Amino acid sequence: MSAYEYRHVFPFPLERVSAFFAEPANLEKLTPGWLRLSLLEAPGEMGPGSLLRYQTAPFGLRQVWVAVISVWEPPHRFADVQLSGPYRQWEHTHTFAAVEGGTEIRDRIRYRLPGGRLGALADRLGHRAFLSRLFRYRTKRLTELLAADL
Repeated sequence: MSAYEYRHVFPFPLERVSAFFAEPANLEKLTPGWLRLSLLEAPGEMGPGSLLRYQTAPFGLRQVWVAVISVWEPPHRFADVQLSGPYRQWEHTHTFAAVEGGTEIRDRIRYRLPGGRLGALADRLGHRAFLSRLFRYRTKRLTELLAADL
């Protein structure tokens, strides 16, 4: 199992940042266009057991990603677990903390790529760089979106 962690402080209050993540459609806004992510199905209200279905097409390969919210503790934490999708295994914990200057978001991901040894090699050769690129994009985009709502 591989692990990845990303942290960033946003200059916005905890409740505002956390509320943004309570809306499933906002994931589309935080995802680079090259992943072609679109929301297919979401619950009326987020909570433990909520199912989310997205379609994504990284590298032109369409896939449906189904995740369940395993932990829901707003405004401090939530976690999602992939039920089906591009990873062999995926667990993502989002933690929010009020800090001087705003809100720190810490993303912790535990994952396993498909493909056995080939997937492990892909992880070592570039998947972490892919995740870093994705989270740098999300950081920039979240800052823009929250600043636009002021």
